[in-house]
Amino acid sequence: MLSYSIKRLLMLIPVLIGMTLIVFGIIHAIPGNPAQTILGTKATPEAIHNLNQALGLDQPWYIQYFTYLKNIFSGNLGTSIQDNMPIAREIWPHLAATIELSFVAMVIAVVVGINAGIISAWKQNSALDYSAMILALIGVSMPIFWLGLLEQWLFSVKLNWLPSIGRLDIVSTVRPITNLYLIDTLIEGQFSQFWMVVRHLILPAIALATIPTAIIARMTRSSMLEVLKSDYIRTTKAKGERMGLIVYKYALKNAFIPILTVIGLQTGLMLGGAILTETIFGWPGIGLYVYNAIQYRDYPVIQSGILVIAFLFVMVNFVTDLLYGLIDPRIKYR
Repeated sequence: MLSYSIKRLLMLIPVLIGMTLIVFGIIHAIPGNPAQTILGTKATPEAIHNLNQALGLDQPWYIQYFTYLKNIFSGNLGTSIQDNMPIAREIWPHLAATIELSFVAMVIAVVVGINAGIISAWKQNSALDYSAMILALIGVSMPIFWLGLLEQWLFSVKLNWLPSIGRLDIVSTVRPITNLYLIDTLIEGQFSQFWMVVRHLILPAIALATIPTAIIARMTRSSMLEVLKSDYIRTTKAKGERMGLIVYKYALKNAFIPILTVIGLQTGLMLGGAILTETIFGWPGIGLYVYNAIQYRDYPVIQSGILVIAFLFVMVNFVTDLLYGLIDPRIKYR
């Protein structure tokens, strides 16, 4: 497995370099001038020219690209054009917010989705089966922005049960140790603040988990139906084993490889595709960070943000590949 892991890690390098080239080309095709955006519409041509020169935007695109690539390999993500801050310093709090939200959403998706799929396959063609698949179809089809607004209207405005925006209450602060507030509040022993962070997470996490939950439920049902028809399952039934034990101990393990694939893909998509959820709920994650950078034509932030998201996506897939061998010993790595 070690040699396979090293090969896979080396394969990530051309993938990420290709990603930087594609993103660089798309970003520089966006209409508008960052210097003009920063200085405003009343800026003189001379001021715009001087700022372009200071930022290196007057250089040919290939020189800008190779300069950026050299900085990446030296561990320097560049400096934000908007606030003149090192990106490596200011990107982690946003990334941590997205990781925390995505983790909670994926826990919800996995727990609800797998159990819904199992029950649906176990009770095939029953009312439970039809109800679960109808809900899964609705979950896949429901726009996240509509669900998010509906949650805010019902649980925040009408019922006043949960906060509708942000990671914390306006008057509250959390000392950023890891910038993962669930962990930071527990380290500090601030259990009231921990509960406050949980309450802020509930609505955006449910909105973000809706589509992955539906996809995981459908995949689980399909995979479990195939396994439940296997000869060894019929033999286990004939031995008098309880059906619940058969389903969760024997069938689920053998049906889990395609489910794990879907979980890995959805986790990667969550990390990079949470921008709608973050915008609706005012969640200061990396999606919202990159979105704001696009408005200001902040090229270094956009490039670095997308590169970090791409890196997380391929790393999630890499870990998923390694988990295959742990779940199914018959899989051999070369």
